[in-house]
Amino acid sequence: MKEHGKEPLWSHIYWLNALSEAGSYTAAARHLGVSKAAVSLRIAELEQAAGVTLVSRTTRSVRLTEAGESLAKQTRHGFESIEQGFASVRDLADSPSGTLRVTAPMALGRQKIIPTIGAFLLLHPEVRIEIELSDHLSSLAREGFDLAIRHTSNVPETHVAWKLRPSRTLLVAAPAYLARHGTPRRPEDLGGHNCLSYLRPGLPPVWVFEPSQRKRDRRSVPIHGNFCANNSEALRELVLAGQGVALLPDFSAEQDVAAGRLCHLLPGWKPASVFGDAIYAIRPYSAYVPRALRMFVAHLKEAMAQS
Repeated sequence: MKEHGKEPLWSHIYWLNALSEAGSYTAAARHLGVSKAAVSLRIAELEQAAGVTLVSRTTRSVRLTEAGESLAKQTRHGFESIEQGFASVRDLADSPSGTLRVTAPMALGRQKIIPTIGAFLLLHPEVRIEIELSDHLSSLAREGFDLAIRHTSNVPETHVAWKLRPSRTLLVAAPAYLARHGTPRRPEDLGGHNCLSYLRPGLPPVWVFEPSQRKRDRRSVPIHGNFCANNSEALRELVLAGQGVALLPDFSAEQDVAAGRLCHLLPGWKPASVFGDAIYAIRPYSAYVPRALRMFVAHLKEAMAQS
């Protein structure tokens, strides 16, 4: 292997692969745990040693040249094999270790994921968890995440998914609101209520219901209201304040329903196409799954089964 000074170029090529997968110097630096300047310097050194331009840089984007893509493609499998081989050896240790980068939706993460992490870290102190709470759907590979928690009905076929728990959507309102405006008895009655909705730009303000016991009688109900938000916690706060009727995921509403602070409306009707039917832990497919990640997913599944 040709050397740059006294240092072999293996690490330079590995960083080129990281840049290829991440799509930007900033994301690659975050994945590698180094500075953006360090990545740029390594790539420049690799280009000098190779004698060709490997990365095309503009003010707005970074992409590999044909030569860069060729080098990354030819070496990627080797680096993946090395990573998996080392990880499998490390997993022979008595305790799982390493860093897990996790992404989860804001409300779901705050209510169902964060409360479980303390117990896991007490059991496995050599594991470090970095969690990003965001309603933005991140690209796991491009943004360097090991695991995504998703509230969905559809899992990408290119990913591995563990089902953590089923989920359902509840139509709810506060007793004070119902005392003032009456209780809807059928989906069509919602046209006369202040419906607080989940913000989905570009989609019409319509709620769809189907009977819980059969699928044929779907009802599409145009709704209107004076508040919408892209966060179920925000909707819950307005509903608790007696401002209207809302559809909420069960994990946001079930405790308040059990305590009588909210009423579950139209129990014989199932809201359709609002929130996901289950909560999943998702990761890109690979032949090897780190032990720490496997144990964390098992911990989440057990914790959610008890909640």
